[in-house]
Amino acid sequence: MTRSTALHTDRYELTMLDAGLRDGTAQRRCVFEVFGRRLSGGRRFGVVAGTGRLLDAIRDFRFGDDELRYLRDNRIVDAATLDFLAGYRFTGSITGYREGEIYFPGSPLLTIEGTFAEAVILETLALSVLNFDSAVATAAARMSVAAGDRPLAEMGSRRAGEESAVAAARAAYIAGFSATSNLEAGRRWAVPTMGTAAHAWTLLHDSEEDAFRSQIAAVGTDTTLLIDTYDIPEGVRTAVRVAGTGLGGVRIDSGDLPIVAGEVRALLDELGATGTRITVTSDLDEYAIAALAASPVDSYGVGTSVVTGSGVPTAGLVFKLVARADADGSWVPVAKASAQKASHGGRKAAFRTLDAGTATTELIVVSDGFEELATAAQHPDARALQVPLMVDGEPDAAALGPNGVGAARAHHARVREELPVRALALSRSDPALPTEYMEV
Repeated sequence: MTRSTALHTDRYELTMLDAGLRDGTAQRRCVFEVFGRRLSGGRRFGVVAGTGRLLDAIRDFRFGDDELRYLRDNRIVDAATLDFLAGYRFTGSITGYREGEIYFPGSPLLTIEGTFAEAVILETLALSVLNFDSAVATAAARMSVAAGDRPLAEMGSRRAGEESAVAAARAAYIAGFSATSNLEAGRRWAVPTMGTAAHAWTLLHDSEEDAFRSQIAAVGTDTTLLIDTYDIPEGVRTAVRVAGTGLGGVRIDSGDLPIVAGEVRALLDELGATGTRITVTSDLDEYAIAALAASPVDSYGVGTSVVTGSGVPTAGLVFKLVARADADGSWVPVAKASAQKASHGGRKAAFRTLDAGTATTELIVVSDGFEELATAAQHPDARALQVPLMVDGEPDAAALGPNGVGAARAHHARVREELPVRALALSRSDPALPTEYMEV
């Protein structure tokens, strides 16, 4: 039985629904939008992630007996609202950026159209999924840029909640990581998994050599041996003595990694293990990975930093009403004017302008109606950024499940190539592309 996501909701959403059903405004057609006012942490670009998960969650947004009983027993809404929720199904439409897409301030990552009643109660669910996943994906993309062609493995499950760990592995894979240690992410999303042994395995045995021999007997010489439990040079010698010069890899999890990696590479080569790969772990982030660019390292394992957004645990996205239908059916743009929290009202279409294949501008076309937006879609030298994600309450199957993850990963790799070189720097700065609004 599928677990309902309906109570992944802040109470004020149901309070508004309750009042809207009383005064008749709940049935007004509305357009809500998910966007970021700025890029958190001084990042130069953001990466959209979580879209496929969110579409699944909206499909499972149902108020069953248990959810309704809780709302009734705690007097959160009245009887009429309970009746409405008992039959709730999102039947509207959602358009947005493809999962894996790059975004900038003001980018309309998600546009939800439906009645106020059916759209407003999706706010918390949408933001909780997209804020976390996009923060992880953005950090992962920066690490992938720093790593270059060297593979990255996500191994941060022990530093996140159990379901957040699965989501983080998925988001990191979309943004350029090649594998995860999390088996549920492998089962649910087809993310490749990896893993060999921890220090506990070495400590369990009477000697490091016994531990290495047992591991090789179990999984073969192509395994990766953890060599820093005791003395690293002696661990290297023991590993090669036990496995031979065909040993697959060694892992270093401590020490001054640039120096230690160089010493380990020299010793492996001296012992004839010239093909043995070196993996480094130990609290890596994008800056530590960049510092290892000139070191003889073959791959990286990243834990805490990636699952926490490398110090930026949320993308800072917001969910705002940007247009509503008037009594005669015409659309009225609406916007918040609060200081530092202003929004742009109106329906929007988003494009990325290009010059010889390099992105130059995030172009947001604003209009009261769809006809003008359709005309703006002919803008020359621009790539349309939005696609249908849900039509009449039915999600696009291509965005769901493992296939959706694979498509998002491929899309991210393609669009990252469009970024100007300045976008790939790790230092804090303004967004790499300006966001321009065009009224039509």
